[in-house]
Amino acid sequence: MLTLAIESSCDETAAAVVENGRRVLSNVIATQVPIHQRYGGVVPEIASRAHLEQIVPVVEQALGDAGVTLDRIDSLAVTRGPGLIGCLLVGVEFAKSLAATRGLPLHAVQHVAGHALSVYIGTETDAWGDPVSEPARHEPYVAMAVSGGHSSLLLVDQDWSIRILGETLDDAVGEAYDKIAKAAGLGYPGGPLVDKLAAEGNPEAYDFPRPMVGKSGCDFSFSGLKTAFAREIERLGGRETLGDRPEVVRDLCASFQAAAVDVLVAKAKLALRENGLRRLAVVGGVACNKGLRAALAKRLPKTQVALPHPAYCTDNAAMIGGAAGLLPFAGGSSLALNATAQLDITAPASAWQH
Repeated sequence: MLTLAIESSCDETAAAVVENGRRVLSNVIATQVPIHQRYGGVVPEIASRAHLEQIVPVVEQALGDAGVTLDRIDSLAVTRGPGLIGCLLVGVEFAKSLAATRGLPLHAVQHVAGHALSVYIGTETDAWGDPVSEPARHEPYVAMAVSGGHSSLLLVDQDWSIRILGETLDDAVGEAYDKIAKAAGLGYPGGPLVDKLAAEGNPEAYDFPRPMVGKSGCDFSFSGLKTAFAREIERLGGRETLGDRPEVVRDLCASFQAAAVDVLVAKAKLALRENGLRRLAVVGGVACNKGLRAALAKRLPKTQVALPHPAYCTDNAAMIGGAAGLLPFAGGSSLALNATAQLDITAPASAWQH
């Protein structure tokens, strides 16, 4: 069973061919980072136009990389939501047109659910280390979805149902990274820049808060940490003074990252303990963060931590094709399917089709 999957929820135009929901035959991503760098963040209208320009060549490359034609494709999968509505519409309408012209079944996938299940896709083995040629040996696990748009702790149960254990009350952690990078004059996207500088700085140089740590529940909050970082820059004399003080910037980044990672690890440990589980999947763009990866290995030695390949952490279509192959859809979508900025991750997969 070959699935052609399409993802366009934000600023990545992506297409992939996935076999049996597990084996990734191709995974093409056209990033818009250079387009949005001058604005310091994603501009929705510009992103939508870029998707229109890139969707056809990206799909053609995905088919070419997989060594197949549309005649070999058995089904289509597409991100329906959540995301930027104009961006989502490009992918959904393109997928619907292919479904109509080729007579193929179409499955709509919830974006964050795609991230949560991305641990099961790969070329030879999945993120748990099991061969992708074998059926998924699915045990309940906690998925920590961390990105620029999402910070959630999810329980993925044996029947593939998803329950929310905790969410951010304000900024997503990736959004906080981008904002503090902008405050320090580092550029966009901020996550990789801060992570790189943090490795060279002193994580104890500044005593930033760890919001929500020690409190009950698995919710996150990162706005206070972001504000504390901005105030420290003001105390140091403002962003204009940091250009000649690279050691200060490194220490600021290291201290911010230490605080953010402490929050993420503490809440992940709480979610695992409260649900009696030893399996954790860390997914989403922030799962690429080297500081977070190192902390998880050090602080959760008795937990089976699955970290997808970086290509499957950022927004990608392979995870959408993987989810479409694993989830029980009980039928496909009609051509009346529409994109939506909000889509309930806890609803049955069959409900995403209407």
